[in-house]
Amino acid sequence: MKAIRVHQFGGPEVLELEDVPDPKPGEWQVVVQVKAAGVNPYDTYMRQGSYAIKPDLPYTPGSDAAGIVESVGTGVQGIAPGDRVYVGGSISGAYAEKTLADAWQVHLLPSNISFAQGAGVNVPYATAFRALWRIARAQSGETVFIHGASGGVGIAAVQLARAGGCTVIGTGGTERGRELVASQGAHHVLDHRAPGYLDNLRKITMGRGPDVILEMLANVNMAKDLSALATRGRIVVIGNRGNIEINPREIMQRDAAVLGMVLWNTSRPELASIHAGIVAGLENGSLSPVVGTELPLAEAARAHQSVIEQQAYGKIVLVP
Repeated sequence: MKAIRVHQFGGPEVLELEDVPDPKPGEWQVVVQVKAAGVNPYDTYMRQGSYAIKPDLPYTPGSDAAGIVESVGTGVQGIAPGDRVYVGGSISGAYAEKTLADAWQVHLLPSNISFAQGAGVNVPYATAFRALWRIARAQSGETVFIHGASGGVGIAAVQLARAGGCTVIGTGGTERGRELVASQGAHHVLDHRAPGYLDNLRKITMGRGPDVILEMLANVNMAKDLSALATRGRIVVIGNRGNIEINPREIMQRDAAVLGMVLWNTSRPELASIHAGIVAGLENGSLSPVVGTELPLAEAARAHQSVIEQQAYGKIVLVP
């Protein structure tokens, strides 16, 4: 089968399409024929060798995919060859024509969700779900500000917060991105590139500020977030690309909390609970991944370049 392989850490050019042996399922394992694979920002950091987790070289990138179950190992129950599924993690890597996963990482894909959409479920929706409901402990009726809402995690957060009864305010850096955020259920959409957009945030919240801020680029926005947050508000840092100087007094005077999270810290029981909630949302239509770009598997390098440089708009997926 064909798969993307990384033999040395570096730029997008190290992503090479190669022939590799087909994976075989062991006990409690599943082989999925990949119809689409999701590209996440952390994939690019791992490829560079700058991520906290460094895989052994060579490796196939990717943890998110959707497709059809080809075969299952002994002990697997509830999943059978021919099932439509998405994977929330992969043993062999998702940028390939087939991927090997543990059975607990494989989830049934509702018939109303396409394979391309399914490839955009795991990291974006599990991250947004955990950040919103488990880390920030958002409540119905609270105001949630999503700073950078037009990417994969941002759109997931908009849909989840709206379905959960929160007032949702999102930002986007382009008109197209802002239109997308509005179409996905945000009550208010702001341009985070416009001067004075935080003044508009204060007006919308009648001077109180948002209860919860989900932050996709903390090294740029954290100081702004702290100045805008409501008393006893919570900021959850989901994305960051560098250092920033802040004034801790902003946290003190608000009795506020700044919380960080990475999806990989989630326990297996918590992941099972999160994905049960996500699948229910996919089934009832309250959650619906937005695919911004589909590229051939061979263009993985282009996908990695785009996921960092382009203005965020939905999900980038690779199609074998």
